[in-house]
Amino acid sequence: MLSIEEVTRTMGNQKRRGMQAVLAASLGLTLVLSACSSDNKNNAEGNNKPVNSSQTAAESQSPKLEPAELTWYYPQWSTQPETKEVEEAINKITKEKINATIKLMPTDGGSYEQKLNTMVAANEEFDIAWTSFWMFNYAQNARRGAFVELGPLLEKNAPELQKLLPDLVWEALKVDGKIYSILNYQTITNKEGFLIQKRFADKYGLDPSAIKSIKDIEPFLEKIKENEPDIIPFGMTRGGNFENMKTTYNNIEYISNEAIVGIYRDDAGAKVMDVIQSPEYKEYLNLMHEWYAKGLINKDAPTVKALDDRKKAGQIAVSFHNVLKPGREVEEKNASGGQDIVLVPTSEPFVGTNTIIQSMQAISQTSKNPERALMFLNLLNTDKELLNLVSYGIEGKHYTRISDDTIKMNENSGYNPNITWVFGNTFLADMQEGQDATVRELTLKENEEAKSSPILGFTFDPEPVQTEIANIQAVNDEYGPPLNTGAADVEQKLAEYIEKRKKAGIEKVVAEVQKQLDAWKQKTGK
Repeated sequence: MLSIEEVTRTMGNQKRRGMQAVLAASLGLTLVLSACSSDNKNNAEGNNKPVNSSQTAAESQSPKLEPAELTWYYPQWSTQPETKEVEEAINKITKEKINATIKLMPTDGGSYEQKLNTMVAANEEFDIAWTSFWMFNYAQNARRGAFVELGPLLEKNAPELQKLLPDLVWEALKVDGKIYSILNYQTITNKEGFLIQKRFADKYGLDPSAIKSIKDIEPFLEKIKENEPDIIPFGMTRGGNFENMKTTYNNIEYISNEAIVGIYRDDAGAKVMDVIQSPEYKEYLNLMHEWYAKGLINKDAPTVKALDDRKKAGQIAVSFHNVLKPGREVEEKNASGGQDIVLVPTSEPFVGTNTIIQSMQAISQTSKNPERALMFLNLLNTDKELLNLVSYGIEGKHYTRISDDTIKMNENSGYNPNITWVFGNTFLADMQEGQDATVRELTLKENEEAKSSPILGFTFDPEPVQTEIANIQAVNDEYGPPLNTGAADVEQKLAEYIEKRKKAGIEKVVAEVQKQLDAWKQKTGK
């Protein structure tokens, strides 16, 4: 997956304290609440107060609160038959803490965006909804008035959460200077690279340290093609891989994924370009066309939307991803039929607006209880018992505890959504069997030290060019799959693709993005 890019800012002592607070929570230790500014750094009571289920601001108010029922919509990709039992257990906690009950509204991931957009258009009443840059678009919905502005509510209703997340995150959550969501804190970086089955790397003597560019993997793919007839050397779906490889190729950053326009990150002038016309894109197409002709890429790549079944069967030797976060090996092993996976990065970690705003919760403008909804999100991201319950279900029934901070999911249980990243602070929830505690430290370190986008904080408003973008997307859908997967002749089809995008209005889109970006830079002084 999965749509993260906004303004550069100082990441001084405040951010470091925020990172340390998250780390403490992730290790099950006392969370130190640092003050919101250096002027208030000696607040002894706040700095030594652990965030737990008995000490939140929301709970201290709960006796004064009227009962409330909150609805929470979020996507899920597999049915969980015992969701109702988990909901009942959740409400035992939330009734006590904030005098509210939560109605879980999991929605199939394939239809989630359409459903939520329909609800917003109909002004339907609901309280909380998951949002992202890549599905149920965060910035777009914030601008159209679908979400409650949270900035004025944070200090009173979510003080622990306000201090928990680093400044970098709060800056990236801003849309036109205002905050409309709460981040489900996880890795906020992109690091591109190959995912390789270890059994083949060992068998054919692959030296991961020798892979410095995309083309360097080609001799290994050829060995797979020659000697493993039932294995796909390089697995690819119809979307291709250039979007995942754009940092590796030449530090390109997309501003609009739909129109495929962006900048070179090292361009001090931040000149917006049509990425399809860039020399890097053509270089990528030529290499993929060579690989496709050699049989290194699955022949159905231009039409196939997912390779999950073949991946689970261990039939894909190599794939490529743009989130090679610490611990990804364990996740990929579970998704690859138990085959060990070797990660081979081809870029350094990078932070942009869209790498941050991948998974968030927003409060609907139609909510009758926005303050209580925010109290719930505060609780969800600071109360380990609650987050574990939402993420893993009921202890003893859906999972078994094997140590203080590690659990094992029970086989064939009725609740195992495996989407903690959709729910809340992944550094707070228990780890699953096989995960390494140091992974969280490494992830937080990467979050803090990754290079930031020069336009962190900028979000493009597509409203003035919606018609052009819709026309461009239709062209992308026609030409993108055969070109991006290597199936089409590059010289002929790329020229057609570029010309069709021009007729669809790409130059107008580029001009509008440049206009907004220039205005943002002038306003922010970036």
